[in-house]
Amino acid sequence: MVFWVFGYGSLVWNPGFEYDEKVIGYIKDYRRVFDLACIDHRGTPEHPARTCTLEYQEGAICWGAAYSVRGGPEREKLTMEYLERRECEYDSKALVDFYKEGEFSQSEPFLTGVIVFTSTPDKESNKYYLGPAPLENMARQIATAFGPCGNNRDYLFLLEKALFDIGHEEDYVIELANEVRKVLGIAGKGFPMEKKLAGPTNLPLKSNIPALQLHPLPEAIAMDS
Repeated sequence: MVFWVFGYGSLVWNPGFEYDEKVIGYIKDYRRVFDLACIDHRGTPEHPARTCTLEYQEGAICWGAAYSVRGGPEREKLTMEYLERRECEYDSKALVDFYKEGEFSQSEPFLTGVIVFTSTPDKESNKYYLGPAPLENMARQIATAFGPCGNNRDYLFLLEKALFDIGHEEDYVIELANEVRKVLGIAGKGFPMEKKLAGPTNLPLKSNIPALQLHPLPEAIAMDS
């Protein structure tokens, strides 16, 4: 049996573990949102960062990368232990279907039983769940938060670039990144600044620039993963 994990946040550009295969693709009926607090990597308990999780939305898709780890139970165990330390703000895991890039019209998934770290969308039961906020408020928080692993804004900009690099930019990420640039007063500088919105987030977006506690995923919220 091969271990597969889906990443849609920092795992897209920085998995941090040895893997045997990386496949670009998407999961269905979930969209990426910046509604989860991070207090030990890109933020602090006093000034938490905002990082990715997933929100249920029928008909939506979320692009990212699936990673496989082969070599037996011990290697899989070490990988999971690493991920659980890294994704400590995510209070659950789920198994999802994964669809491969280039096979969007197919109804059958490329992989089933792919692990994704998830978060309960409830502020009372999940202390790390921040919930949605006005775009301007989120941008100010992301622009100013920082922690042992770096700035919150860099996390957002790196995600924006990672989605650009795999050819699946996302309106929500672009809009939020541009709002952070306005807060920082750097609009028009760096990568990629004030980009045009790529289109509806429930479609497979293409760049216009050439180049363990497992359970079914509920109508809840899934990782940074």
